[in-house]
Amino acid sequence: MAGERGDEIVVVGGGVVGLTTAVVLAERGRRVRVWTRDSVEATTSAVAGALWWPYRIEPVASARAWALRSLEVYRELAARSGRSGVRMVEGVLGETRLDEVDAWLAGRVPELRATSAGEYPGTGVRARLPLIDMPAHLPWLRERFVAAGGVVEERTVSSFAGVGAPVVINCTGLAARELVPDESVTPVRGQLVVVENPGIDTWLVSSDAAGEHAYMFPQPGGLVLGGTAEEDAWSLEPDPATAEAIVRRCAALRPEIAGARVLAHRVGLRPTRPAVRLDREPLPDGRMLVHNYGHGGAGVTVAWGCAEEAAGLALA
Repeated sequence: MAGERGDEIVVVGGGVVGLTTAVVLAERGRRVRVWTRDSVEATTSAVAGALWWPYRIEPVASARAWALRSLEVYRELAARSGRSGVRMVEGVLGETRLDEVDAWLAGRVPELRATSAGEYPGTGVRARLPLIDMPAHLPWLRERFVAAGGVVEERTVSSFAGVGAPVVINCTGLAARELVPDESVTPVRGQLVVVENPGIDTWLVSSDAAGEHAYMFPQPGGLVLGGTAEEDAWSLEPDPATAEAIVRRCAALRPEIAGARVLAHRVGLRPTRPAVRLDREPLPDGRMLVHNYGHGGAGVTVAWGCAEEAAGLALA
């Protein structure tokens, strides 16, 4: 194929999964290019909250391993790299009892404990977990990738057949629905509101009796409030009524939020699938396509574990 380079790998997709996969491969000495339709700062990943937590996704056993490996990396980054956007932050997961937390997780998060009455009005667990500032983390991943010899190009891919490399890695998220094609990939719409932080320094995730979610993540650029999970909703336009409801639910938990100045509205489409697809597929022309997509809202949580597995498949 014209333009093909025999030892090169092309990663299609410039979100957190694609960039992390590219970093792992480049730091193992491979020549890697990232092709991304949007700039890194405009990907779905840039909208994420983004708290590390092992959200239940399939396949469960693999997802646990991916999440725990990612936890190790984020802890290392928080300890040694202030520019990475990763911090270890205390917070509360509401409407959860300590005995409901999987034992495998409790053993890996030693700070995990039940909340006291003064920490949360209902039943909850408290933990110190990685909180990632995505507007800082994504550019940092790109810089780390480039420093390892990688190249990022803004290119739209209409077919994997047109990607001139012997190994292609599909980290296209929601776009995999058309590219693969894979109709099992569907969006779960999330809307956020960023407000001026009135002094909140811990994260909180909660849900009410009606199943409505509220969460707040203190980030350097403001307090991120959420959120929504609208299945098969494609609109990227913020809905004013939804934004008002988000602020209202969060202010019910922390009244000082009610008067906070709104800084921004964000919308992202989580690329959800019945199970994460992480496997190899030979292409008709003899090249190899590695799939790494369908992480839903858990992309940040499993990024490093999935990246290392995808890299192993690419180099096998």
